[in-house]
Amino acid sequence: MSATQQTTQKSTQQAINQHYDVIINGAGMVGATLACLLAQQGRKVAVVETYLPASFSVDDPAELRVSAISRASQRAFTEIGAWDHMQDMRVSPYDAMHVWDGTGDGKIHFDAAELGEPNLGCIIENKVVQLALLEVMGKESNIELITPASLVSYEIIDDSAVVVLDTGLILAADLLVGADGANSKVRTLASITLNQNDYAQQGLVAIVQTEHSHQNTAWQRFLPSGPLALLPLSDGSCSIVWTLPSDKAAYYLAMDELTFNQAIADAFDHHLGDIKIVSKRAAFPLIGRHAEHYVLPHIALIGDAAHTIHPLAGQGVNLGIKDAVELANVLSSSTRSAGSHSLLRQYERARKGDNLLTQKAMEGFKMLFGHSMPFVKAGRNFGLNFIDKLAPVKNEIIKKAMGI
Repeated sequence: MSATQQTTQKSTQQAINQHYDVIINGAGMVGATLACLLAQQGRKVAVVETYLPASFSVDDPAELRVSAISRASQRAFTEIGAWDHMQDMRVSPYDAMHVWDGTGDGKIHFDAAELGEPNLGCIIENKVVQLALLEVMGKESNIELITPASLVSYEIIDDSAVVVLDTGLILAADLLVGADGANSKVRTLASITLNQNDYAQQGLVAIVQTEHSHQNTAWQRFLPSGPLALLPLSDGSCSIVWTLPSDKAAYYLAMDELTFNQAIADAFDHHLGDIKIVSKRAAFPLIGRHAEHYVLPHIALIGDAAHTIHPLAGQGVNLGIKDAVELANVLSSSTRSAGSHSLLRQYERARKGDNLLTQKAMEGFKMLFGHSMPFVKAGRNFGLNFIDKLAPVKNEIIKKAMGI
């Protein structure tokens, strides 16, 4: 190290405003979950966030972005005291899931009653999840939420990650966690390679009202262009996620409401009767991403900062919550510094394989249901019907998805 670098590091050290055990960049669903779990361990945590969601009112229309929260994620939220807050706002449990092939007679039906479970999961607006977690964070004396603020840079100095924010604050911690989404600033600054697979698709989202009851069932019809999912909301409406080729998404976004209503009812084979859109429409690009490394000395990535997957099974945020739980468990199991690379590698080994397997499985399903060759269509329809009749196998599949 040159004399100039040594002088710069010394002046940076002298300017540090506060030292924490862990700094988390991002107060979204995954980052906030980790912060609450670490605070319960007695760790001193700083959470840096640029934007916070607007306050919630029961009179607010449902948000366009929702998540299918698994029972495993629900357990984590219950453990940190956030689940009751979500229920006080808006939670939509679903009792069943019905999936069928739009090009044949193949179908599979999952039912909570067959498992002896109260439900298969809950559809919850992302905003509701985040606000509930922020409420818990606000009651934790070990958590400092620094907002609005953005990460500008970091460097490793004397076994600490020293972080510079755009507010001028300089903070230090044993561990810096990137929970800052698919375009993670922590990942970029750490020069961690990102493997990407652009699916050339977009997910069109909206809230719709159906002529017939959604029956507290999550519905998904697989079409050659991509799956169309109708997710049940507690007020009787449904959140839709329609996977479309990118050019088709733009076409449907520009379509007038009456024509769109007819198009989506046709795409759903009128399974729930007529459909009427009751919100604005939006679309987001679908890109598979996987970081080459989840950890470096004093650095860890969780959630979308480490991986994004195709949304056809609704597992994205649940994988991120699993990351947060695993990282917290690994840190609690050792007296070593939270920035220890060998300790952080335990988290990476525990989560990377599961995340990669899920990502590739979703890509496999995307390819399987996108094929129009007659023998492929016949095979997948036969497979759906065959598994639907094998209750033990079918129940294991859904229990895996539920995290029970």
